[in-house]
Amino acid sequence: MHLSGLYRYPLKSAMGEALRETVLDTLGVQGDRRWMVVDTQTGRFLTQRLLAQMTQLQARWLGSTQLQLSAPGMSDLQVAVPDEQAPLRAVTIWRDSLQVPDAGDAAAQWLSQWLGRACRLVQVSEPRARQVDTAYAEAGDKVAFADGFPLLLIGQASLDDLSARVGRPLPMLRFRPNLVVSGSAAYAEDSWKRIRIGELEFRVVKGCSRCIMTTLDPQTGERSADREPLTTLKTYRERNGEVFFGQNLIACGEGYLRLDMPVQVLE
Repeated sequence: MHLSGLYRYPLKSAMGEALRETVLDTLGVQGDRRWMVVDTQTGRFLTQRLLAQMTQLQARWLGSTQLQLSAPGMSDLQVAVPDEQAPLRAVTIWRDSLQVPDAGDAAAQWLSQWLGRACRLVQVSEPRARQVDTAYAEAGDKVAFADGFPLLLIGQASLDDLSARVGRPLPMLRFRPNLVVSGSAAYAEDSWKRIRIGELEFRVVKGCSRCIMTTLDPQTGERSADREPLTTLKTYRERNGEVFFGQNLIACGEGYLRLDMPVQVLE
């Protein structure tokens, strides 16, 4: 088995970025989901679930100092990482509430114009990151703006099996993984508890429950008229009212990953 896919999503719910190599820090893939769009009035997070056009929003991580925003019909905008003097904004992501730096008026105006609603751009650093649910993680395990866990892994064979059941090829980016493993059996990752990729070990902590976002074409933003792949997943991957595809991971430390690194199941 080997690592065949590696992805970063700098802005929560915006386009993904394929990588050949990356560093893992305390919050997962370096630069992954450190930025988020929130409603101006409520501070609640905004995603493709509500705004399908976010599939066309590109955010590129330009190191530890800047983010570049691009969208159809808009001039590119470079946004500086907020400094320690930046005003804090109260935001809500699922059941978590936190105070994080606001990225300023220029970014807010750019995003509000393109999305057609009043919104703000916020950023999170490790000291302000959320504690991962301690039902599945240890105290001190942190996550940025990903839904619940710092890393998501999917087996390529699992996607291939799902595509065959649906009857058409499904792009991996519908499911927004960080890590893709090739060489395993379909859904083998369901039974893994600990793995090693290169020199790094990972805890496999919880299956990933899927939502309506998987029915959006990541290239066009169009929703599947037949509600695929959720319709098919519900026929064989539903448990207690939730549909599972992929596994959430927590890295045991920081380190380096690159494509084609060997993957070993430890437990």
